[in-house]
Amino acid sequence: MSEEIKKEPAVSSTSFIDDFIIEDLAEGGRCAGMTVHTRFPPEPNGYLHIGHAKAIYVDFGTAERFNGICNLRMDDTNPTKEDVEYVDAIKEDIHWLGYDWDDRFYYASDYFEKMYEAAEELIEKGLAYVCELTPEQMREMRGDLNTPAQSPYRDRPKEESLDLFRRMRAGEFEDGRMTLRAKIDLASGNFNMRDPVIYRINHLPHHRTGDKWCIYPMYDFAHPIEDALEHITHSLCSLEFEDHRPLYDWVIENVTLPSKPRQIEFARLGINNTVMSKRKLRALVEGGYVSGWDDPRMPTLCGLRRRGYTPAAIRNFSERNGVSKVNSTVEYSFLEHCLREDLNMTAKRVMGVLNPVKLILTNYPEDRTETFEVENNPNRPEDGTRTVTFSRELYVEAEDFLAEPVPKYKRLYPNGPECRLKGTYLIRCTGYKAGADGKVEEIYAEYDPESRGGNPADGRKVKGATIHWVDAKNAVDAEVRLYDNLFAVEDPNADDFLELLNPDSLKVLKGCKVEPGLSAAKPGESFQFMRQGYFCADNRDSSAEHLVFNRSVSLKDSFKK
Repeated sequence: MSEEIKKEPAVSSTSFIDDFIIEDLAEGGRCAGMTVHTRFPPEPNGYLHIGHAKAIYVDFGTAERFNGICNLRMDDTNPTKEDVEYVDAIKEDIHWLGYDWDDRFYYASDYFEKMYEAAEELIEKGLAYVCELTPEQMREMRGDLNTPAQSPYRDRPKEESLDLFRRMRAGEFEDGRMTLRAKIDLASGNFNMRDPVIYRINHLPHHRTGDKWCIYPMYDFAHPIEDALEHITHSLCSLEFEDHRPLYDWVIENVTLPSKPRQIEFARLGINNTVMSKRKLRALVEGGYVSGWDDPRMPTLCGLRRRGYTPAAIRNFSERNGVSKVNSTVEYSFLEHCLREDLNMTAKRVMGVLNPVKLILTNYPEDRTETFEVENNPNRPEDGTRTVTFSRELYVEAEDFLAEPVPKYKRLYPNGPECRLKGTYLIRCTGYKAGADGKVEEIYAEYDPESRGGNPADGRKVKGATIHWVDAKNAVDAEVRLYDNLFAVEDPNADDFLELLNPDSLKVLKGCKVEPGLSAAKPGESFQFMRQGYFCADNRDSSAEHLVFNRSVSLKDSFKK
Protein backbone atom coordinates (compact mmCIF):
# COMPACT_ATOMS: atom_id res chain seq x y z
CA MET A 1 0.00 0.00 0.00
CA SER A 2 1.17 3.50 -0.76
CA GLU A 3 1.76 5.79 2.18
CA GLU A 4 -1.18 8.10 2.86
CA ILE A 5 -0.46 11.72 1.99
CA LYS A 6 -1.83 14.15 4.58
CA LYS A 7 -2.69 17.71 3.60
CA GLU A 8 -1.42 20.42 5.87
CA PRO A 9 -4.07 22.83 7.21
CA ALA A 10 -4.20 26.30 5.72
CA VAL A 11 -2.91 27.76 9.00
CA SER A 12 -1.26 26.55 12.16
CA SER A 13 -3.70 26.37 15.03
CA THR A 14 -3.60 29.23 17.52
CA SER A 15 -6.71 28.27 19.52
CA PHE A 16 -9.44 25.70 19.96
CA ILE A 17 -11.49 27.69 17.41
CA ASP A 18 -8.79 27.10 14.82
CA ASP A 19 -8.78 23.40 15.74
CA PHE A 20 -12.51 23.15 15.03
CA ILE A 21 -12.19 24.99 11.73
CA ILE A 22 -9.23 22.89 10.58
CA GLU A 23 -11.28 19.79 11.39
CA ASP A 24 -14.26 21.17 9.45
CA LEU A 25 -12.12 22.02 6.42
CA ALA A 26 -10.41 18.66 6.27
CA GLU A 27 -11.39 16.12 3.65
CA GLY A 28 -14.75 14.69 4.66
CA GLY A 29 -15.34 17.57 7.08
CA ARG A 30 -18.55 19.57 7.16
CA CYS A 31 -16.89 22.51 5.38
CA ALA A 32 -14.51 20.65 3.07
CA GLY A 33 -13.82 22.74 -0.02
CA MET A 34 -15.64 25.79 1.39
CA THR A 35 -14.39 29.30 2.19
CA VAL A 36 -14.35 30.12 5.91
CA HIS A 37 -17.07 32.71 6.43
CA THR A 38 -17.57 34.48 9.77
CA ARG A 39 -19.53 37.53 10.88
CA PHE A 40 -19.37 40.29 13.50
CA PRO A 41 -22.93 41.11 14.66
CA PRO A 42 -22.95 44.09 17.06
CA GLU A 43 -26.17 45.50 18.43
CA PRO A 44 -26.27 49.19 17.43
CA ASN A 45 -27.36 50.48 20.82
CA GLY A 46 -24.04 51.92 21.99
CA TYR A 47 -20.39 52.43 21.10
CA LEU A 48 -17.92 49.57 20.79
CA HIS A 49 -15.49 49.09 23.67
CA ILE A 50 -12.24 47.23 24.28
CA GLY A 51 -14.19 44.01 24.90
CA HIS A 52 -15.65 44.24 21.41
CA ALA A 53 -12.11 44.60 20.06
CA LYS A 54 -11.47 41.01 21.09
CA ALA A 55 -14.64 39.83 19.33
CA ILE A 56 -13.63 41.81 16.23
CA TYR A 57 -10.19 40.22 16.38
CA VAL A 58 -11.72 36.74 16.70
CA ASP A 59 -14.32 37.21 13.94
CA PHE A 60 -12.30 39.18 11.39
CA GLY A 61 -8.92 37.79 12.43
CA THR A 62 -10.05 34.16 12.13
CA ALA A 63 -11.34 34.84 8.62
CA GLU A 64 -8.02 36.50 7.72
CA ARG A 65 -5.93 33.56 8.95
CA PHE A 66 -7.95 31.09 6.88
CA ASN A 67 -8.08 33.34 3.80
CA GLY A 68 -11.81 33.65 4.37
CA ILE A 69 -14.29 36.49 4.63
CA CYS A 70 -16.18 38.21 7.44
CA ASN A 71 -19.52 40.03 7.27
CA LEU A 72 -20.56 43.04 9.32
CA ARG A 73 -24.16 42.74 10.44
CA MET A 74 -26.12 45.09 12.67
CA ASP A 75 -28.25 43.12 15.11
CA ASP A 76 -31.20 45.52 14.97
CA THR A 77 -33.99 43.14 15.96
CA ASN A 78 -34.96 45.34 18.92
CA PRO A 79 -36.75 48.51 17.74
CA THR A 80 -36.45 50.27 21.09
CA LYS A 81 -32.67 50.57 21.13
CA GLU A 82 -31.15 51.18 17.72
CA ASP A 83 -29.63 54.49 16.63
CA VAL A 84 -28.02 55.43 13.30
CA GLU A 85 -25.30 57.28 15.23
CA TYR A 86 -24.11 53.98 16.70
CA VAL A 87 -24.13 52.26 13.29
CA ASP A 88 -21.78 54.89 11.87
CA ALA A 89 -19.53 54.74 14.94
CA ILE A 90 -19.27 50.94 14.74
CA LYS A 91 -18.19 51.10 11.11
CA GLU A 92 -15.59 53.76 11.90
CA ASP A 93 -14.12 51.75 14.79
CA ILE A 94 -13.79 48.53 12.78
CA HIS A 95 -12.11 50.34 9.91
CA TRP A 96 -9.80 52.08 12.38
CA LEU A 97 -8.70 48.69 13.71
CA GLY A 98 -7.73 47.75 10.16
CA TYR A 99 -10.55 45.38 9.19
CA ASP A 100 -13.03 45.58 6.33
CA TRP A 101 -16.18 43.76 5.26
CA ASP A 102 -16.04 44.83 1.58
CA ASP A 103 -19.64 44.83 0.28
CA ARG A 104 -20.92 42.46 2.96
CA PHE A 105 -22.73 44.89 5.25
CA TYR A 106 -26.12 43.74 6.46
CA TYR A 107 -28.86 44.41 8.99
CA ALA A 108 -30.79 41.74 10.83
CA SER A 109 -33.86 43.69 9.77
CA ASP A 110 -33.00 42.81 6.15
CA TYR A 111 -34.31 39.35 6.98
CA PHE A 112 -37.54 40.17 8.86
CA GLU A 113 -39.71 38.73 6.09
CA LYS A 114 -37.62 35.55 5.89
CA MET A 115 -37.78 35.17 9.68
CA TYR A 116 -41.54 35.56 9.59
CA GLU A 117 -41.78 32.88 6.90
CA ALA A 118 -39.58 30.60 9.03
CA ALA A 119 -41.92 31.10 11.97
CA GLU A 120 -44.95 30.17 9.86
CA GLU A 121 -43.07 27.09 8.67
CA LEU A 122 -42.54 25.97 12.27
CA ILE A 123 -46.22 26.50 13.05
CA GLU A 124 -47.25 24.45 10.04
CA LYS A 125 -44.85 21.67 11.12
CA GLY A 126 -46.40 21.66 14.57
CA LEU A 127 -43.15 23.04 16.05
CA ALA A 128 -44.44 26.45 17.22
CA TYR A 129 -47.62 27.79 18.79
CA VAL A 130 -49.16 31.06 19.88
CA CYS A 131 -49.15 31.36 23.67
CA GLU A 132 -51.27 33.80 25.68
CA LEU A 133 -49.45 33.51 29.00
CA THR A 134 -48.27 36.83 30.41
CA PRO A 135 -44.54 37.15 31.22
CA GLU A 136 -45.38 36.75 34.91
CA GLN A 137 -47.44 33.61 34.27
CA MET A 138 -44.68 32.21 32.06
CA ARG A 139 -42.14 32.66 34.84
CA GLU A 140 -44.49 31.03 37.36
CA MET A 141 -45.02 28.03 35.05
CA ARG A 142 -41.36 27.68 34.06
CA GLY A 143 -40.82 24.81 36.47
CA ASP A 144 -37.50 23.73 37.94
CA LEU A 145 -35.00 20.92 37.40
CA ASN A 146 -37.50 18.44 38.81
CA THR A 147 -40.66 20.00 37.42
CA PRO A 148 -41.44 20.54 33.74
CA ALA A 149 -42.65 23.89 32.47
CA GLN A 150 -46.30 24.26 31.47
CA SER A 151 -48.37 26.06 28.89
CA PRO A 152 -52.12 25.51 28.43
CA TYR A 153 -51.70 26.65 24.82
CA ARG A 154 -49.09 24.10 23.79
CA ASP A 155 -51.58 21.83 22.04
CA ARG A 156 -53.41 24.64 20.28
CA PRO A 157 -54.24 23.51 16.72
CA LYS A 158 -51.70 24.74 14.22
CA GLU A 159 -54.46 26.35 12.11
CA GLU A 160 -55.48 28.44 15.11
CA SER A 161 -51.88 29.40 15.91
CA LEU A 162 -51.27 30.34 12.29
CA ASP A 163 -54.38 32.54 12.25
CA LEU A 164 -53.44 34.24 15.52
CA PHE A 165 -49.84 34.76 14.41
CA ARG A 166 -51.00 36.46 11.23
CA ARG A 167 -53.32 38.65 13.25
CA MET A 168 -50.43 39.48 15.57
CA ARG A 169 -48.55 40.70 12.50
CA ALA A 170 -51.60 42.69 11.38
CA GLY A 171 -51.53 44.61 14.65
CA GLU A 172 -54.73 43.31 16.21
CA PHE A 173 -53.25 42.71 19.64
CA GLU A 174 -51.56 44.96 22.19
CA ASP A 175 -48.00 44.54 23.44
CA GLY A 176 -47.58 41.49 25.64
CA ARG A 177 -50.94 40.00 24.73
CA MET A 178 -49.44 37.01 22.89
CA THR A 179 -46.12 35.44 21.96
CA LEU A 180 -45.03 32.76 19.54
CA ARG A 181 -43.16 29.94 21.24
CA ALA A 182 -41.09 27.13 19.77
CA LYS A 183 -42.45 23.70 20.68
CA ILE A 184 -39.40 21.81 21.88
CA ASP A 185 -39.21 20.22 25.35
CA LEU A 186 -40.91 21.52 28.49
CA ALA A 187 -38.89 19.11 30.65
CA SER A 188 -35.45 19.95 29.23
CA GLY A 189 -32.66 20.45 31.72
CA ASN A 190 -31.59 23.40 29.53
CA PHE A 191 -34.23 26.02 30.27
CA ASN A 192 -33.48 27.72 26.96
CA MET A 193 -35.15 24.73 25.33
CA ARG A 194 -38.36 24.86 27.40
CA ASP A 195 -40.50 26.20 24.59
CA PRO A 196 -38.69 29.54 24.27
CA VAL A 197 -40.43 32.63 22.98
CA ILE A 198 -39.35 33.32 19.39
CA TYR A 199 -41.64 36.28 18.56
CA ARG A 200 -43.17 39.04 20.67
CA ILE A 201 -45.47 41.98 19.96
CA ASN A 202 -43.91 45.44 20.06
CA HIS A 203 -45.69 48.38 18.45
CA LEU A 204 -42.70 50.74 18.61
CA PRO A 205 -41.40 51.87 15.19
CA HIS A 206 -38.11 50.49 13.92
CA HIS A 207 -35.29 52.81 12.83
CA ARG A 208 -35.16 51.13 9.38
CA THR A 209 -38.55 49.54 8.76
CA GLY A 210 -40.69 52.21 10.41
CA ASP A 211 -44.18 50.95 11.29
CA LYS A 212 -44.13 47.99 8.89
CA TRP A 213 -43.70 45.50 11.72
CA CYS A 214 -45.30 45.27 15.14
CA ILE A 215 -43.93 41.79 15.91
CA TYR A 216 -40.21 41.16 16.24
CA PRO A 217 -38.12 37.98 16.49
CA MET A 218 -36.13 37.13 19.58
CA TYR A 219 -32.36 37.05 19.10
CA ASP A 220 -32.06 33.29 19.69
CA PHE A 221 -34.43 32.69 16.77
CA ALA A 222 -33.12 35.45 14.50
CA HIS A 223 -29.41 34.74 14.99
CA PRO A 224 -29.19 31.28 13.35
CA ILE A 225 -31.46 32.35 10.49
CA GLU A 226 -29.30 35.40 9.76
CA ASP A 227 -26.16 33.26 9.81
CA ALA A 228 -27.65 30.63 7.51
CA LEU A 229 -28.99 33.18 5.01
CA GLU A 230 -25.52 34.74 4.78
CA HIS A 231 -23.88 31.30 4.39
CA ILE A 232 -21.79 31.75 7.52
CA THR A 233 -19.68 28.66 8.13
CA HIS A 234 -18.62 29.44 11.71
CA SER A 235 -20.67 31.61 14.04
CA LEU A 236 -18.20 32.72 16.71
CA CYS A 237 -20.01 33.89 19.86
CA SER A 238 -19.15 34.89 23.40
CA LEU A 239 -19.40 32.28 26.13
CA GLU A 240 -22.84 33.28 27.45
CA PHE A 241 -24.34 31.79 24.29
CA GLU A 242 -23.00 28.30 25.03
CA ASP A 243 -26.25 27.25 26.72
CA HIS A 244 -28.16 28.72 23.78
CA ARG A 245 -26.34 26.59 21.21
CA PRO A 246 -28.89 23.70 21.35
CA LEU A 247 -31.60 26.20 20.39
CA TYR A 248 -29.38 27.60 17.62
CA ASP A 249 -28.91 24.09 16.24
CA TRP A 250 -32.64 23.30 16.64
CA VAL A 251 -33.61 26.29 14.50
CA ILE A 252 -31.03 25.35 11.85
CA GLU A 253 -32.33 21.79 11.72
CA ASN A 254 -36.05 22.59 11.65
CA VAL A 255 -36.26 25.61 9.35
CA THR A 256 -35.63 25.36 5.60
CA LEU A 257 -32.40 27.31 5.20
CA PRO A 258 -29.65 27.45 2.53
CA SER A 259 -26.74 26.50 4.85
CA LYS A 260 -25.92 25.04 8.25
CA PRO A 261 -23.52 27.21 10.28
CA ARG A 262 -21.65 25.94 13.32
CA GLN A 263 -21.71 28.00 16.52
CA ILE A 264 -18.50 28.10 18.59
CA GLU A 265 -18.21 30.05 21.85
CA PHE A 266 -15.22 31.79 23.41
CA ALA A 267 -14.67 33.72 26.64
CA ARG A 268 -15.25 37.46 26.72
CA LEU A 269 -12.51 39.89 27.63
CA GLY A 270 -12.62 41.27 31.16
CA ILE A 271 -10.33 44.10 32.21
CA ASN A 272 -9.87 45.67 35.64
CA ASN A 273 -10.40 49.28 36.77
CA THR A 274 -13.23 49.85 34.30
CA VAL A 275 -16.78 48.86 33.38
CA MET A 276 -17.91 47.57 30.00
CA SER A 277 -21.63 47.22 30.51
CA LYS A 278 -23.38 49.42 27.94
CA ARG A 279 -25.91 50.39 30.60
CA LYS A 280 -23.18 51.61 32.92
CA LEU A 281 -21.24 53.35 30.16
CA ARG A 282 -24.43 55.13 29.11
CA ALA A 283 -25.00 56.19 32.74
CA LEU A 284 -21.51 57.72 32.83
CA VAL A 285 -22.22 59.70 29.65
CA GLU A 286 -25.78 60.77 30.39
CA GLY A 287 -24.92 61.65 34.00
CA GLY A 288 -22.11 63.96 32.89
CA TYR A 289 -19.43 61.99 34.73
CA VAL A 290 -17.42 61.96 31.50
CA SER A 291 -17.41 64.34 28.54
CA GLY A 292 -18.96 61.81 26.14
CA TRP A 293 -18.60 58.36 24.63
CA ASP A 294 -15.15 59.39 23.36
CA ASP A 295 -13.88 60.66 26.70
CA PRO A 296 -10.29 59.36 26.89
CA ARG A 297 -11.05 57.68 30.22
CA MET A 298 -13.75 55.51 28.67
CA PRO A 299 -12.99 51.93 27.51
CA THR A 300 -14.78 52.65 24.24
CA LEU A 301 -12.70 52.32 21.09
CA CYS A 302 -13.38 55.96 20.20
CA GLY A 303 -12.27 56.97 23.72
CA LEU A 304 -9.10 54.90 23.47
CA ARG A 305 -8.43 56.36 20.02
CA ARG A 306 -8.81 59.89 21.38
CA ARG A 307 -6.47 59.05 24.24
CA GLY A 308 -3.81 57.96 21.75
CA TYR A 309 -4.16 54.20 21.60
CA THR A 310 -3.16 52.74 18.26
CA PRO A 311 -4.84 49.98 16.23
CA ALA A 312 -1.60 47.98 16.39
CA ALA A 313 -1.54 48.12 20.20
CA ILE A 314 -5.15 46.99 20.54
CA ARG A 315 -4.79 44.21 17.98
CA ASN A 316 -1.60 43.04 19.72
CA PHE A 317 -3.38 43.17 23.09
CA SER A 318 -6.24 41.06 21.71
CA GLU A 319 -3.91 38.54 20.09
CA ARG A 320 -1.67 38.09 23.10
CA ASN A 321 -4.62 37.57 25.44
CA GLY A 322 -5.50 34.54 23.34
CA VAL A 323 -8.83 32.77 22.92
CA SER A 324 -10.11 30.49 25.66
CA LYS A 325 -13.24 28.90 27.06
CA VAL A 326 -12.67 30.32 30.54
CA ASN A 327 -13.62 33.84 31.56
CA SER A 328 -10.78 35.86 33.03
CA THR A 329 -9.85 39.43 33.85
CA VAL A 330 -6.82 41.09 32.27
CA GLU A 331 -4.83 43.83 33.96
CA TYR A 332 -5.31 47.29 32.45
CA SER A 333 -1.56 47.68 32.81
CA PHE A 334 -1.09 45.02 30.11
CA LEU A 335 -3.10 47.13 27.66
CA GLU A 336 -0.82 50.05 28.57
CA HIS A 337 2.21 47.81 28.09
CA CYS A 338 1.10 46.96 24.55
CA LEU A 339 0.70 50.65 23.77
CA ARG A 340 4.16 51.51 25.12
CA GLU A 341 5.69 48.79 22.97
CA ASP A 342 4.11 50.24 19.85
CA LEU A 343 4.72 53.92 20.59
CA ASN A 344 8.30 53.27 21.68
CA MET A 345 9.01 52.20 18.12
CA THR A 346 6.86 54.73 16.28
CA ALA A 347 6.40 57.93 18.29
CA LYS A 348 8.55 60.98 17.59
CA ARG A 349 10.54 62.27 20.59
CA VAL A 350 9.92 65.90 21.49
CA MET A 351 10.44 68.16 24.50
CA GLY A 352 7.51 69.45 26.48
CA VAL A 353 7.61 71.11 29.88
CA LEU A 354 4.43 70.50 31.85
CA ASN A 355 5.14 72.62 34.95
CA PRO A 356 7.46 75.29 33.56
CA VAL A 357 9.84 77.51 35.43
CA LYS A 358 12.32 79.79 33.70
CA LEU A 359 15.99 78.83 33.65
CA ILE A 360 18.41 81.71 32.92
CA LEU A 361 21.97 80.98 31.85
CA THR A 362 23.64 84.05 33.27
CA ASN A 363 26.89 83.68 31.30
CA TYR A 364 25.22 83.01 27.95
CA PRO A 365 25.08 86.04 25.58
CA GLU A 366 21.65 87.72 25.67
CA ASP A 367 21.44 88.25 21.91
CA ARG A 368 22.67 84.82 20.90
CA THR A 369 20.64 81.89 19.54
CA GLU A 370 22.07 78.53 18.53
CA THR A 371 20.54 75.57 16.74
CA PHE A 372 20.98 71.91 17.53
CA GLU A 373 20.04 68.75 15.67
CA VAL A 374 18.05 66.32 17.79
CA GLU A 375 17.11 62.77 16.78
CA ASN A 376 13.41 62.12 16.27
CA ASN A 377 13.42 58.49 17.34
CA PRO A 378 16.49 56.50 18.41
CA ASN A 379 14.70 53.29 17.37
CA ARG A 380 14.12 54.56 13.83
CA PRO A 381 17.18 56.29 12.37
CA GLU A 382 15.24 56.69 9.13
CA ASP A 383 13.02 59.25 10.92
CA GLY A 384 15.98 61.63 10.88
CA THR A 385 16.52 64.66 13.07
CA ARG A 386 14.95 68.03 13.68
CA THR A 387 16.37 71.45 14.48
CA VAL A 388 15.73 73.09 17.85
CA THR A 389 16.85 76.53 18.97
CA PHE A 390 18.74 77.31 22.17
CA SER A 391 19.17 80.68 23.89
CA ARG A 392 19.86 82.35 27.21
CA GLU A 393 16.40 81.79 28.69
CA LEU A 394 14.80 78.35 28.73
CA TYR A 395 11.91 76.55 30.40
CA VAL A 396 12.52 73.48 32.53
CA GLU A 397 10.32 71.42 34.81
CA ALA A 398 9.72 72.88 38.26
CA GLU A 399 10.46 69.42 39.72
CA ASP A 400 13.97 69.59 38.25
CA PHE A 401 14.96 72.17 40.90
CA LEU A 402 15.04 72.10 44.69
CA ALA A 403 16.24 74.99 46.81
CA GLU A 404 17.13 72.50 49.55
CA PRO A 405 18.04 69.15 47.96
CA VAL A 406 17.03 65.84 49.44
CA PRO A 407 19.56 62.97 49.67
CA LYS A 408 20.62 61.52 46.29
CA TYR A 409 18.92 64.37 44.40
CA LYS A 410 20.91 64.80 41.17
CA ARG A 411 19.12 67.68 39.49
CA LEU A 412 19.40 71.44 39.87
CA TYR A 413 20.09 73.14 43.20
CA PRO A 414 22.48 75.93 44.18
CA ASN A 415 26.09 74.76 43.96
CA GLY A 416 24.86 71.29 43.02
CA PRO A 417 26.36 68.87 40.49
CA GLU A 418 26.73 69.61 36.81
CA CYS A 419 23.72 68.54 34.76
CA ARG A 420 23.22 68.06 31.04
CA LEU A 421 20.67 70.07 29.16
CA LYS A 422 19.43 67.51 26.66
CA GLY A 423 21.61 67.61 23.52
CA THR A 424 23.28 70.95 24.26
CA TYR A 425 25.54 71.96 27.17
CA LEU A 426 26.55 71.20 30.73
CA ILE A 427 25.23 73.62 33.33
CA ARG A 428 25.63 74.19 37.06
CA CYS A 429 22.96 75.91 39.17
CA THR A 430 24.15 79.10 40.91
CA GLY A 431 20.96 80.38 42.54
CA TYR A 432 17.27 81.21 42.18
CA LYS A 433 14.58 83.81 42.75
CA ALA A 434 11.36 83.13 44.63
CA GLY A 435 8.20 85.18 44.98
CA ALA A 436 6.57 86.38 48.18
CA ASP A 437 4.73 83.06 48.41
CA GLY A 438 8.00 81.16 48.27
CA LYS A 439 7.33 79.78 44.82
CA VAL A 440 10.41 79.60 42.61
CA GLU A 441 10.10 82.06 39.72
CA GLU A 442 13.55 81.84 38.13
CA ILE A 443 16.50 79.49 38.31
CA TYR A 444 20.00 80.75 37.59
CA ALA A 445 22.83 78.67 36.17
CA GLU A 446 26.05 78.96 34.21
CA TYR A 447 26.85 76.88 31.15
CA ASP A 448 30.16 75.44 30.03
CA PRO A 449 30.85 76.80 26.49
CA GLU A 450 33.33 73.97 25.93
CA SER A 451 30.70 71.24 26.40
CA ARG A 452 28.59 71.66 23.26
CA GLY A 453 26.76 68.41 22.59
CA GLY A 454 26.73 67.62 26.31
CA ASN A 455 30.27 66.29 26.63
CA PRO A 456 32.95 68.18 28.63
CA ALA A 457 36.14 68.98 26.73
CA ASP A 458 38.35 67.59 29.51
CA GLY A 459 36.37 64.36 29.79
CA ARG A 460 35.33 64.92 33.40
CA LYS A 461 32.52 62.82 34.80
CA VAL A 462 29.09 64.43 34.96
CA LYS A 463 27.30 63.46 38.17
CA GLY A 464 24.01 65.25 37.56
CA ALA A 465 20.97 64.18 35.54
CA THR A 466 19.99 65.02 31.97
CA ILE A 467 17.27 67.67 31.88
CA HIS A 468 14.84 68.41 29.04
CA TRP A 469 14.03 72.01 28.19
CA VAL A 470 12.27 74.32 25.73
CA ASP A 471 13.66 77.59 24.35
CA ALA A 472 11.73 80.48 25.95
CA LYS A 473 12.09 82.58 22.77
CA ASN A 474 9.78 80.40 20.70
CA ALA A 475 8.12 77.99 23.13
CA VAL A 476 4.44 77.42 22.40
CA ASP A 477 1.72 77.25 25.05
CA ALA A 478 -0.26 74.02 25.33
CA GLU A 479 -2.93 72.47 27.48
CA VAL A 480 -2.04 68.99 28.72
CA ARG A 481 -4.57 66.53 30.08
CA LEU A 482 -3.28 63.82 32.38
CA TYR A 483 -5.55 60.78 32.49
CA ASP A 484 -5.68 57.96 34.99
CA ASN A 485 -8.07 55.07 35.62
CA LEU A 486 -11.69 56.20 35.73
CA PHE A 487 -12.34 54.03 38.78
CA ALA A 488 -10.34 53.88 41.98
CA VAL A 489 -10.91 50.13 42.54
CA GLU A 490 -9.98 47.10 40.45
CA ASP A 491 -13.54 45.77 40.23
CA PRO A 492 -16.02 48.66 39.94
CA ASN A 493 -18.89 46.52 38.66
CA ALA A 494 -21.02 46.87 41.77
CA ASP A 495 -24.48 48.48 41.71
CA ASP A 496 -23.02 51.62 43.31
CA PHE A 497 -20.28 51.89 40.67
CA LEU A 498 -20.76 55.66 40.33
CA GLU A 499 -19.57 56.03 43.92
CA LEU A 500 -16.31 54.31 42.99
CA LEU A 501 -15.10 56.93 40.50
CA ASN A 502 -11.51 58.10 40.81
CA PRO A 503 -11.55 61.85 41.62
CA ASP A 504 -8.04 62.16 40.15
CA SER A 505 -8.82 60.48 36.82
CA LEU A 506 -8.28 63.78 34.99
CA LYS A 507 -5.88 66.63 35.71
CA VAL A 508 -5.74 69.58 33.31
CA LEU A 509 -2.48 71.54 33.11
CA LYS A 510 -2.58 75.00 31.53
CA GLY A 511 0.37 77.03 30.30
CA CYS A 512 2.61 74.10 29.49
CA LYS A 513 5.50 74.87 27.13
CA VAL A 514 6.31 72.76 24.08
CA GLU A 515 8.55 72.92 21.03
CA PRO A 516 7.20 75.26 18.32
CA GLY A 517 7.12 72.42 15.79
CA LEU A 518 4.22 70.87 17.71
CA SER A 519 1.95 73.60 16.39
CA ALA A 520 1.73 71.45 13.26
CA ALA A 521 0.68 68.32 15.17
CA LYS A 522 -2.13 66.50 13.41
CA PRO A 523 -5.22 65.39 15.37
CA GLY A 524 -4.42 62.05 16.98
CA GLU A 525 -0.68 62.24 16.21
CA SER A 526 1.42 60.65 18.95
CA PHE A 527 4.66 61.87 20.52
CA GLN A 528 6.92 60.91 23.37
CA PHE A 529 7.43 63.92 25.62
CA MET A 530 10.91 63.15 26.92
CA ARG A 531 10.86 61.91 30.50
CA GLN A 532 7.09 62.51 30.71
CA GLY A 533 5.27 59.85 28.74
CA TYR A 534 3.42 59.38 25.47
CA PHE A 535 0.98 62.06 24.40
CA CYS A 536 -1.26 62.66 21.42
CA ALA A 537 -2.87 65.77 19.97
CA ASP A 538 -6.52 65.67 21.02
CA ASN A 539 -8.62 64.80 17.98
CA ARG A 540 -11.51 66.99 19.11
CA ASP A 541 -10.17 70.09 20.86
CA SER A 542 -6.60 70.62 19.65
CA SER A 543 -5.74 73.19 16.97
CA ALA A 544 -2.72 75.24 15.94
CA GLU A 545 -4.17 78.15 17.93
CA HIS A 546 -4.93 76.07 21.02
CA LEU A 547 -2.80 72.97 21.39
CA VAL A 548 -4.25 70.20 23.55
CA PHE A 549 -2.33 67.01 24.29
CA ASN A 550 -3.68 63.94 26.04
CA ARG A 551 -1.35 61.69 27.98
CA SER A 552 -1.85 58.27 26.47
CA VAL A 553 0.36 56.41 28.92
CA SER A 554 3.27 57.17 31.23
CA LEU A 555 6.80 55.98 30.52
CA LYS A 556 6.89 53.78 33.60
CA ASP A 557 5.68 50.27 32.88
CA SER A 558 3.99 48.63 35.88
CA PHE A 559 3.05 45.45 34.02
CA LYS A 560 4.93 42.39 35.25
CA LYS A 561 5.98 40.26 32.31
